[in-house]
Amino acid sequence: MHIILAQPRGFCAGVDRAIEIVEKAIALYGAPVYVRHEIVHNKYVVEDLKRKGAVFVEEVSDIPDGAITVFSAHGVSEKVENSAKLRALPVIDATCPLVTKVHKEAQRNEAEGRQLILIGHAGHPEVEGTSGRVKQEVLLVQSAEDVAKLEVANPENLSYVTQTTLSVNDTRHIIAALKARFPAIQGPDLKDICYATQNRQDAVEKLAGQVDLLVVVGAANSSNSNRLRDLGQEMGTKSHLVNDASMIQDSWLAGVETVGITAGASAPEVLVQGVVDYLCAYAPGSTVTLMHGDPENVRFKLPKEVQQKVYGT
Repeated sequence: MHIILAQPRGFCAGVDRAIEIVEKAIALYGAPVYVRHEIVHNKYVVEDLKRKGAVFVEEVSDIPDGAITVFSAHGVSEKVENSAKLRALPVIDATCPLVTKVHKEAQRNEAEGRQLILIGHAGHPEVEGTSGRVKQEVLLVQSAEDVAKLEVANPENLSYVTQTTLSVNDTRHIIAALKARFPAIQGPDLKDICYATQNRQDAVEKLAGQVDLLVVVGAANSSNSNRLRDLGQEMGTKSHLVNDASMIQDSWLAGVETVGITAGASAPEVLVQGVVDYLCAYAPGSTVTLMHGDPENVRFKLPKEVQQKVYGT
């Protein structure tokens, strides 16, 4: 069997930063450190951080008084932020800088008097966080078909922002539908879409045409991981999303000569290596190569609270 690894794949800079923030917070302030919601959408990562001293909770009200508090990479609403301030919780914000950029864009548009449309998935933590960063009710669209159903106050005074884990490809048709119906609508430049989401999808588009089977490592609740699996299927390649190697079914591998492996932006490389090991055990003598592609060298600055001890000094 020939195994081809996608390039790029796995952790993006925002996920790297969020995990590092939790680890450094534990090292600086001691365990436990409380994290609101999963720091990223990956069970392996969450369980690993639990072992190191992180405690994951659903709401700020679940956090003891005075405990170090981390907000996840997906971002939070102003209501959540304010509830932490009211209790004077020592907060470290691990929101991805690209998500923060969307928050500021939404707030700027609201300040300029425009009604806001958000392109994203209902119920996703990032969508909830962005919606909660403005005072007005946000109009959510998940598909181009949703655009026709929109009821707006003034077609001449609209703006849109997008969930960062959607790529240019994911949003292109929706944005086109918005501009067709509302020619005056304003929105961010396409370069503001998350680089990591787009890069991983571009890699899958190249990889899917070279393989008989595509294995995507990622969590079922990871938006970008699901999209990678869907993209492979749309290109006519058998594609499966797995948490780890334990989910692989040997029936998938029957008659398969070439397997492509990629990973969502919140899936660690150790899980990818586990899939490689499983395939090599299934087909001894298999070869593994890295697909040609540009590596990502993006790094985001860490917040001051984990660069030095700010709380409890």
